Amino acid sequence: MQDKRCNIWHLVAGLIMLFLGILIWANPAESLLALAFYLGLVIFLLGCGYVTFSLSQYSGWYMIVGLFDIFIGLIFLTNLGLTVETLPIFFALWILASGSIQIAGSFEIGRIGMPWGWSLASGIIGVVLAFFILTSRQFGDLALVLTVGSYVIAYGIISIAEYFYFRHYCQLTQTK
Repeated sequence: MQDKRCNIWHLVAGLIMLFLGILIWANPAESLLALAFYLGLVIFLLGCGYVTFSLSQYSGWYMIVGLFDIFIGLIFLTNLGLTVETLPIFFALWILASGSIQIAGSFEIGRIGMPWGWSLASGIIGVVLAFFILTSRQFGDLALVLTVGSYVIAYGIISIAEYFYFRHYCQLTQTK
């Protein structure tokens, strides 16, 4: 019986993701527009899921959250320009919150006697990056496109590496 980890699809998916990541970097404006559409669609579908769940659970709170998500998703989908304009702001606020929490957490780590410098440095870098994104529209767009493109490329490289690792592993197990 063939091990499911040994099929060619890891390689195919990895090559597609690698190509997609490079395409994201090469076309930043189109990538932001696609990301805006994707975000609007995901929020809309999430809202539909909440509404459906609220009907089965008779929950007014889930219904309210679902209707709100559907409303926001529709706004994002029908006003892609607005969505593209606000994406870097959401991204910066997320980085700012994460960096601030990391700074606070680093002091907690230090208080219990563990090394905390890297955590503090990482948090400070996050806060500084968030302020750069919030003060420069171009920097925010670039940071967002580079981050998404880097993630997609890294995902592709890991998928390709998994294919070769699993292929080697499957060859070893089949010869035993």
